[in-house]
Amino acid sequence: MTMPRRGFLVGDIFANAARAVPDRVAAVLGDSSLTFGRLDRLANGTARVLAARGLIAGDRVVVWSATSLDIVVAFAACATAGFVFVPVNPGLGMDEAEGIVGAARPSVILADPDRLDAARTVAGRLGIEAVALGEIVGTEEPTPPRAVIDEDAPHVLFFTSGSTGRPKGAVLSHRVNVLRTHPGAQFEPRGATVCMFPLFHMAGWTIGMQQWQARGTLVLTTADPVQLCEAVRTHRAHRLNCIPLVWRRVLEHLESGAAPSGALDSLRFADIGTSATPLELLQAIRRAVPRATVRVFYGSTEAGNVMTLEAADFDRKPGSVGVPSLHTRVRIGPAGELEVSGPLVFDGYFDDPEATHAALVDGWYHTGDLAEIDADGFVTIVGRANTVIRTGGESVVPGEVEAALRDHPAIEDLAVVGVPDADYGETVSAVVVVRPGSAAPSLDELRTFAGTRLAGFKLPRRLEIVDAIPRTAATGQVQRHLVLDFL
Repeated sequence: MTMPRRGFLVGDIFANAARAVPDRVAAVLGDSSLTFGRLDRLANGTARVLAARGLIAGDRVVVWSATSLDIVVAFAACATAGFVFVPVNPGLGMDEAEGIVGAARPSVILADPDRLDAARTVAGRLGIEAVALGEIVGTEEPTPPRAVIDEDAPHVLFFTSGSTGRPKGAVLSHRVNVLRTHPGAQFEPRGATVCMFPLFHMAGWTIGMQQWQARGTLVLTTADPVQLCEAVRTHRAHRLNCIPLVWRRVLEHLESGAAPSGALDSLRFADIGTSATPLELLQAIRRAVPRATVRVFYGSTEAGNVMTLEAADFDRKPGSVGVPSLHTRVRIGPAGELEVSGPLVFDGYFDDPEATHAALVDGWYHTGDLAEIDADGFVTIVGRANTVIRTGGESVVPGEVEAALRDHPAIEDLAVVGVPDADYGETVSAVVVVRPGSAAPSLDELRTFAGTRLAGFKLPRRLEIVDAIPRTAATGQVQRHLVLDFL
């Protein structure tokens, strides 16, 4: 049975690869792997199971799970049947996850064993169903359920925190995701790619689709430097993309002598994603992988890959994020904010016209980053236009962290800000006024106190004790630019 389809569709990536190279490995995690043929059959079977439960094209499927091959199957199944894939960070607590699930309004939650009980509680509150991911994945079928899918239909929702803390679901269509990851008119030989990004994150799926469109292998692993180096060595990987912090740990592992000799010698591309990368780190990466092309990428869930800085420009443009990438246009707005347009920009925020209208103005996406463009067209990020903290690829709303810390018995007043950081982009930092008669809390104490309410990436990594928080006289709002002077 064939499926009527129109235009660029993500499901075609898997179906076409299964026809062309059915026995080639598509994805690896530890000792387990999936060929393109089996992945396609499992995706078809999973799509049929979900369709039998009453789901139709356009319905949203939340997947709340740690990285696994089952998630890859669920991703392919949703694409081939027209369901909208909505990954949720497995590190979120139940209340945090409920905010995202509620905003997504899904038909079902699929959860791994560690999150299934919480998922059932959330689902019960919202009047939907939560099912074990493993119960849905497992049946192989030669064809998917019949569905009509348009390239402009939503393919995924990636949720981030808005400036108010309300979750915002960035809608990416089939067309946008195919174009963001297309390898070109002719496939060149491509070795394996090692991916350290978790599969609730846009970066992990972008790297995956880049491989699958080129019919290459994706090797999933953690950000642990030992595992990363071993994965590259074992699979003779050609590509590795890490955030600055992880690259530093990889380099330290290599310099310690604990890694096997030549562990990264197979790499042909060594990429780094950030808003700015210190020149010394880029030079160290080049020394560690002299046969590889080293590149810096700047982008976001909403805009895709916006800028690229090539190795030839590292020394003469230190701190820059490069020039606009393929099919991308950029400009600096009147307030100094970087704006992006082109066919790779997202379609808006799900069910949130107010946030969409604020972010997309006449086709230009307002990134929230303050930037400068030099005479050669190279862009440098110089700050943030709003209060959202970008740390390690995640968005953190200061007010959410402040609310989690405010009830600590030793805190009289506080403010949370992002401090520029070479490894994380920004570091979540707490500035605290101690309550009279109380002992000043330690950073570990504050992290433990808030750890039951916030995901780990939202917890402060730095603490400063001060006499007073600078606030406006009229409204009492935190003057965050003055708070930064304490750090």
